[in-house]
Amino acid sequence: MFEIIPFDHQMNRVASYNPFKALDEFERSFFGDDSMTAAFRTDVKDTGDAYILEAELPGFKKEDISLDIQNDCLTISAQHTEDKDEKKHNYIKRERYYGSYSRNFDVSGIDVDGIDASYNDGVLTLNMPKKAELVPVTRKLEIN
Repeated sequence: MFEIIPFDHQMNRVASYNPFKALDEFERSFFGDDSMTAAFRTDVKDTGDAYILEAELPGFKKEDISLDIQNDCLTISAQHTEDKDEKKHNYIKRERYYGSYSRNFDVSGIDVDGIDASYNDGVLTLNMPKKAELVPVTRKLEIN
């Protein structure tokens, strides 16, 4: 039976020497563990003939979200950039924000031509119909 399973890039990551390990530990204790912010939350529901995938992407516009399918792999990515300039009295304030998330899913059992996507209130919803199961055909042949 096919199931949608998120692909974890961290499993394929090669460990490397990090001279700033103490700084990284400080950042995690101050800002929180980055493993929770590395990917967006998703829920997958099996409706029998399709899967419903709901991905939480608050703060993104529909134009910021990209859906790509290549080699039975669905990639959902969202990227947002924002520049703010503020001038008051004798000071200038300039801030830049950048956020990017990406997640991969195996869609080998999905009819990719039938996928329907919608985005409402920060939730991306994908309706992904399953491929028709191949039922073995048995029949009796008559000899002429």
